[in-house]
Amino acid sequence: MLEKERLQKETENAIKWIKEYVKNSGAKGIVIGNSGGKDSATVLAMAVKALGKENVVAVSMPCFSKPCDLEDAKLVAETFGVKSLEVDLSSCYQEMEKEIETKLVNKLSKEATINIKPRLRMTTLYGIAQTLGYLVIGTGNLCEAMVGYTTKWGDNSSDFNPIGNFTVEEVLEIGRSLGVPEEILRKAPNDGLGGLTDEEKMGITYHQIAKMIETGETEEGAKEKIVKRYQDSKHKRKIVPVYPVDRRNFLKEKYGE
Repeated sequence: MLEKERLQKETENAIKWIKEYVKNSGAKGIVIGNSGGKDSATVLAMAVKALGKENVVAVSMPCFSKPCDLEDAKLVAETFGVKSLEVDLSSCYQEMEKEIETKLVNKLSKEATINIKPRLRMTTLYGIAQTLGYLVIGTGNLCEAMVGYTTKWGDNSSDFNPIGNFTVEEVLEIGRSLGVPEEILRKAPNDGLGGLTDEEKMGITYHQIAKMIETGETEEGAKEKIVKRYQDSKHKRKIVPVYPVDRRNFLKEKYGE
């Protein structure tokens, strides 16, 4: 974990970065998916610090979600005084699942049904953001990215992400320093997509992942799992592969750098 002084400085720089990024893009503000968890709460707090609460819209998107998660999302929005929208995606999800299975003449796999939800949520955020002239801000942390604990074209998609290079433990400290409610920070990380916590699903802890990031070592058994997850999820950390027809010289001559 970064030393306290370094983390404080990086937090200040990240907040300035949010402000500059939005300004340089010509956007009016940001839209954030508000799950009621530590990551989205911390990013929301950073965005309010950077842009002011009037330029931040928090969107909760229940999809057969637990009522407690909605209550936590409301607490976060109220704590920082931002505009809050609730878009219930339950019926939309049901209709999509039904329509696909009718045409497929088969049941969707469990993983497919789980990943539809974050993709619907990202579609919702972009619909709102484009309408308002805002950007979608990302909320995925470095530990999640390392092991690929994210949905491609779902929660790993955004216009920019201020916490993508911070570990879970660092995000918690940033959130605490910015006034995120302690009950939100103490919640067991849970993506709300399968009934289990993140760590139960993965069979490893975020602390173990952070140790790997910082030292290259962690507890026996966990290291192998982390390395395998890292290798298997490389595609999630890369842009879409494109067949390499070299047209750089032509484009450079015609349009410049």
